[in-house]
Amino acid sequence: MINRVSRRASWLLFLLATGPALAAPQVQVDAGRVAGLAQGGVEAFLGIPFAAPPVGALRWRAPQPAHRWHGVRQATHYGHDCMQAPFPSDAAPLGVAPAEDCLYMNVWRPAGTKPGDHLPVLVWIYGGGSVNGGASPAVYSGEQFARHGVMFVSFNYRVGRFGFFAFPELTRQDPDHGLLANYGYMDALAAMRWVRRNVAAFGGDAGQVTIYGQSAGAATVYMLMTSPLAEGLFQRAILQSGAPFDKPPFKGATGKDVTIEAAGVNFARRWGIEGSGAEALRRLRALRPEQVADGLHMGTMAAQASTYVGPVRDGTILPERLLADAFATGKFAQVPLLVGSTAGDNHRLVAASLDEAYASFGAAADHARVAYAQDAQGDLQAMVREMGRDRQYREPNRYLARQLSAEGRPVYEYRFNYVVTPMRSEWPDGPLHATDIPFSMDTVRAKYGDKLAPPDLAVANMMHHYWVNFVRSGDPNGPGLPEWPRYDAATDVLLDFATDGIPRAVADPRKARLDAWAAAMGRAVSGR
Repeated sequence: MINRVSRRASWLLFLLATGPALAAPQVQVDAGRVAGLAQGGVEAFLGIPFAAPPVGALRWRAPQPAHRWHGVRQATHYGHDCMQAPFPSDAAPLGVAPAEDCLYMNVWRPAGTKPGDHLPVLVWIYGGGSVNGGASPAVYSGEQFARHGVMFVSFNYRVGRFGFFAFPELTRQDPDHGLLANYGYMDALAAMRWVRRNVAAFGGDAGQVTIYGQSAGAATVYMLMTSPLAEGLFQRAILQSGAPFDKPPFKGATGKDVTIEAAGVNFARRWGIEGSGAEALRRLRALRPEQVADGLHMGTMAAQASTYVGPVRDGTILPERLLADAFATGKFAQVPLLVGSTAGDNHRLVAASLDEAYASFGAAADHARVAYAQDAQGDLQAMVREMGRDRQYREPNRYLARQLSAEGRPVYEYRFNYVVTPMRSEWPDGPLHATDIPFSMDTVRAKYGDKLAPPDLAVANMMHHYWVNFVRSGDPNGPGLPEWPRYDAATDVLLDFATDGIPRAVADPRKARLDAWAAAMGRAVSGR
């Protein structure tokens, strides 16, 4: 178990480096009073409960109100990240020990901020495939945003089978009136409601909130943009390497798909629990947290597909059958958007030949043959990886940009091609999935330490200031930064964080390829 001292380690290192401590700031939130840390022009409040511990009878329940406390609670260390099996290759290793009691909030603000200051608020939602991740990694610190006048908030949400699980008896009991299966998404909604209720007490503006997620965190942003339960909780959105999932609904899956209830029954049998009634549910809730995690992480998801499904269309949080349906019919939050992905992002396409690769496009296969003709002359698997990235991230990003811009909303698209100096010999396809996070947060020192070169720091400084400006105004442009034009479907211009470290506005060089995927998916822009 990681003790209290080591759980504070990353923040304490920051304190030691930035001079003498100031008096502990205090804030009254709706469950009690908290005292944080103040140092070097930044104040932090860590490990604030935003919901009751989801343990015992609250395992697989919607988050319940946080227990009130008396006196002053010390908000000086992170709470536990949510229970999970560690992923050995995680780009952002957890900074604290995971546990089932994990629904905690963190707030960073400029020192001296007081109620009535109305600072813009940025709410970070981590990724991890919905099975890994937490708010505690050093690269997710909000201190740099706070230094630039932005209130930064992060929170934990349940992952894996703790966060996305169904069982027939849970459906029959339905204690939370239709809130079933997507418990991790319920946590995100509860956290956003906590922000709306409490952020003014910290000096933030509840009417100027930006949600900011990467990977599975960006999928949560997609959820918040399309869920009627999130209406009014935010005013801007940032998606980094986000892919809208189009999984089957809660029930009625066909073919090889496993419904989330069937996965729950299969998981119960894994531990010798037969049946699907109250006694089976009681025994499931009696399993140790390690048994529920059962080795599930980003590297084992495919092998555990019969016992874990992940987020699903639940009919309540996500009423549309597919996210694409929500965006096609205008049933989404029409807010300013900043969206993009990395050059070497993840991909899911597999093909052993050119014909098999083109078959992925269905009726648009001939279109794809023309679009990918140049790549077809080279390494087949390199082309397949690019096809996968185009399908999974780039085309969905562009589609969302087109839908919002058609509604007259400001959209800014980017592509991250810059490879940090110490990794240039390691990443032949370009910067990997999640490697833009420490640049947008300006936490590259926490990630790479003394291996950085001056251009790395310069790119991080520029990218971070684009993000700060967007949070403040809905427009990333500002003094000293290369111009970032608003997205326009007629030109497909995006900002390229280029390999030489100089951001440039360019027409999307992958336009023909993305057009092929759009044709394959039957996507058209709808403006009203």
